[in-house]
Amino acid sequence: MSNQMPARVENIESLIRTIRGQRVMLDFDLARIFDVPTFRFNEAVKRNRERFPDDFLFQLTSEEHSNLISQIAISSSHGGRRKLPYAFTENGAIMAANVLNSPEAVRMSVFVVRAFVQMR
Repeated sequence: MSNQMPARVENIESLIRTIRGQRVMLDFDLARIFDVPTFRFNEAVKRNRERFPDDFLFQLTSEEHSNLISQIAISSSHGGRRKLPYAFTENGAIMAANVLNSPEAVRMSVFVVRAFVQMR
């Protein structure tokens, strides 16, 4: 198993944001890291919602999403979203990799954990 990070995710630490005083990664960033479409990623989470208590996952408010758009200059139509993004804490991000249960998600979860730890 290679310890080298794929080119599509050059710096996972830059994808970790502080929202509501917690370090989190957003659903669309995790989906990209785990190499699945965002809607499939969120479907897997929804099917396994009991694995995601409130300290693992929360949905952004409209105000939080608007602030995020202005801070990081993402398009308001990012991925053609109809729902507000979900934010995953470190534990939530790892649980998401577990529910996806793909070799790529498991492999990339190591990089996600290392990025969160590096930010401590």
